[in-house]
Amino acid sequence: MADPFEVRMRFTSQLQHLNASVNSSQKAAHYALKNRDMDEDLHSCILEQLERNSMNNRANIMYFIEHLCDMAQRENHLNFVRMMQKDILMVVDAVAPSDGSGAANVKVVRRVLQGLQQKSILQPNTVTEIEECLKERDTVSEHPALSPIDVNAQGEHPPNQAASAKTNGVARPDKRQIEQRIEEDRERHKRLRESIWAIGAEGDEEFERLWDEVSDIGEDDYIAAEEDAMERRQAIEVE
Repeated sequence: MADPFEVRMRFTSQLQHLNASVNSSQKAAHYALKNRDMDEDLHSCILEQLERNSMNNRANIMYFIEHLCDMAQRENHLNFVRMMQKDILMVVDAVAPSDGSGAANVKVVRRVLQGLQQKSILQPNTVTEIEECLKERDTVSEHPALSPIDVNAQGEHPPNQAASAKTNGVARPDKRQIEQRIEEDRERHKRLRESIWAIGAEGDEEFERLWDEVSDIGEDDYIAAEEDAMERRQAIEVE
């Protein structure tokens, strides 16, 4: 059996170094399931890191939670799922606080909640209730990377995560954090576009979708076809 302290430290390190890649989230989720006998302790690690890290990292942890719950459900280890269901409001409050300091993460929270609902991990009424709270927190129109960070929470952050400028009691992230967030958002949007255009293994899903979108053939379609045929015949005669 692995040393509990070592497992906790290694899992904490993985959470702190999460990025926009799917591999980093899957690796951390696989490690958590590998040490499922410590699920309660590892769950507490997730909550602690949500309170202690930068807003960028909290967004990454939010995406990780979806991977963890999905993998735990598929492997039939539902303790992780149940604990996350119980603490989902606490998670949302940490990733997108009500003081507006995490407005940049509101879209992240919405996407993950929708994903958890689609996987039947969260009930629709739960997602709807949380969505009502999020409407009041989505107050930033500028690029998400420029969302302010709560100054009062900086004492818990590592030195390299300190913000560089303060405005009305909150501080903006430094240039490195802004660039990191922009790059991570770009990577996620790229994967999202790829998933939208992905075609199923049988290759018929795209055809069925397009077929359903096409209207029935009407009289106008026949007239248009006749006109096209006449134009082609005239073009041939000219040649």
